[in-house]
Amino acid sequence: MRGLPIAKLLAAVVVLTVVTSVIMLIPNWNGEQASTAAPKIDTLLDVMIVLSSFVFSIVMVLMGYSLWRWRVRPGDEGDGAPIHGNTRLEIAWTVIPTVIVLFGAIYSWTTLSSIEAHDPDRMVVDVYSQQYEWHFNYPNQGVTSRELHVPVDRQIEFRMHSLDVIHSFWVPEWRIKKDNVPGITTRAYVTPTKAESLTLVCTELCGFGHATMRAPVVVEPSQAAFDEWATKQPPIPPSDPKPGETTPAPLRQ
Repeated sequence: MRGLPIAKLLAAVVVLTVVTSVIMLIPNWNGEQASTAAPKIDTLLDVMIVLSSFVFSIVMVLMGYSLWRWRVRPGDEGDGAPIHGNTRLEIAWTVIPTVIVLFGAIYSWTTLSSIEAHDPDRMVVDVYSQQYEWHFNYPNQGVTSRELHVPVDRQIEFRMHSLDVIHSFWVPEWRIKKDNVPGITTRAYVTPTKAESLTLVCTELCGFGHATMRAPVVVEPSQAAFDEWATKQPPIPPSDPKPGETTPAPLRQ
């Protein structure tokens, strides 16, 4: 590190980190927050943006300084000075990324654990995906639908089943995204906080009709409103899973 103006480089890193962070945090990247998980995920994203801006600033400042400080002067055709390493620098560029990665991993794990904490009163919805449509069974109510209806302010456990290829369940306002993988049941937990109409989209390239694989999502204003909607839906066919079962049923022959 001999010969480096440490104080000035650190000041440049701080300034560039602040500027980059502000620029990156101004846009509302994720849009409306409509679940209990959304603020936690948005805060996690903001923290990771700041950390990424810090790493970016270190790299850019040191690269810029090196390009300027050790640039080739006009007429200089000799070899560069031999460099045999710098122990303190090597320790620094090993420890700093390690600390950042460990912090990000622990913070992300804590956030995920908080989001997926099970509510004993949660409602179960079986989600079936197939090129290129969605299908929803409500085992506790014994009904089925091609629209996703859920009550506001109640945790929903989505049990995901894919009947062909990998799909991915995502309602942007809820922030939760979960892959539907053939042969296994994956789960996502969401507590909607706003009664509104949204759209479920597939975010895994699943074939030619991937862009059209959407389904209406209606967050009912109360449990009573959801129960009233459920009474008007057709019953789960005999070939579909009964309450408590998770065997996928085909959407069509």
